[in-house]
Amino acid sequence: MRYLVWILRLAIFVIVLLFALKNTAPVDVGFFADQTFHQVPLIVVMLIAFVLGVAFGLLIAATAVLRKRREAARLRRELARAQEALEHPQTPAGPIIPETVAPLAPL
Repeated sequence: MRYLVWILRLAIFVIVLLFALKNTAPVDVGFFADQTFHQVPLIVVMLIAFVLGVAFGLLIAATAVLRKRREAARLRRELARAQEALEHPQTPAGPIIPETVAPLAPL
């Protein structure tokens, strides 16, 4: 299985490398306020766009991961409290009078 994963990684790398070699034509990149970069290789533009997309995706995913971690920590604390309550049950302070638990029925 490990060899299959490495073969798949190698195939993806070769495909990306060939894609990069085919997209080396220079392009003009325009920004706001008429700011333009001239003769930037297309693969550099695509790489920057990919990296920015990954960064924004990780930022958005990080909020969900942190929320799930907080929820898991809260549930662990709640479980520890419940297990502690089961291991050490609290006894009532005074004696239990049977009539207070269940009233006796008249005969």
